[in-house]
Amino acid sequence: MDLLHPQLAAFAAVIEEGSFEHAARRLSVTPSAISQRIKALEDRLGQVLVVRQVPCKPTAAGERLLLRLRPMQALEAEALADFLPEEVRPAQSRPVAIAVNDDSLHTWVITALANLHAGHGYFFDVRVDDQDHTLDHLREGAVLGAITSERKPLQGCNVFALGRMRYHAIASPAFVRKHFPRGMDAASLAAAPMIVFNRKDELQARYVRRVTRAKVTPPIHYLPTSTGFVEAAAKGLGWCLAPDLLARPALAAGQIATIDEERTLYVPLYWQCAAVPSSTLQHITQALRSVAETALSPEPD
Repeated sequence: MDLLHPQLAAFAAVIEEGSFEHAARRLSVTPSAISQRIKALEDRLGQVLVVRQVPCKPTAAGERLLLRLRPMQALEAEALADFLPEEVRPAQSRPVAIAVNDDSLHTWVITALANLHAGHGYFFDVRVDDQDHTLDHLREGAVLGAITSERKPLQGCNVFALGRMRYHAIASPAFVRKHFPRGMDAASLAAAPMIVFNRKDELQARYVRRVTRAKVTPPIHYLPTSTGFVEAAAKGLGWCLAPDLLARPALAAGQIATIDEERTLYVPLYWQCAAVPSSTLQHITQALRSVAETALSPEPD
């Protein structure tokens, strides 16, 4: 049973499933019915909402509608759980979409998600992006909430401080001896191979600017895996920044070394979510803040 208007349900299904055919299968109707509902909704709002491609994507107008629709879906699931207990499981099986930065996902967020699934039966659709870009997913209406480095709340959203993730510059001991025998400076950082997550990742560049106060262009490996960063550094591929939570075991084993113990980088993290009276969002917020309190460094007073 759906409480949302069939046209809105069809629109959400098309975007989530990526095609009219898959949306029709999910809603147990024909693709023609989905197409008619989308067209009727677009006519009603006077805007094209869906880019008909594979996979289907929302237009700018569609993103604005999704931003309003995601909280409505959460409230719908909660209403069904309140009034139709026999439909609690189907309602809860709809994944809650959230955006998370990769380092958080691989260090502490999974614990929070596991606690939420065990305690409330929630399922999740996790979108991974750089912490400077996760908020784009919330802005586009693709998710209900995002772990982000952005403190300023989006319109219609609440923001909660989670803490700070501390990063150290690491490399293998042999790499440090070869490339940084006298420590980090502009010359050594310009020559030493650097490992970067992807082309969105500005963390290493930010650190280099802070150390050198200059613009340098080192040779770069692009390696889109947080857990692989530590292994790559240990095997001499280059140097990189890694969060304490990921680096500790390899540091203790002597596989990697901290290049400069004094120069660390802190990245503040925040949870932004739709500002609606949703128990689902309240539970997720509480779980994230609880786990983050023990995993992350506190904000300075």
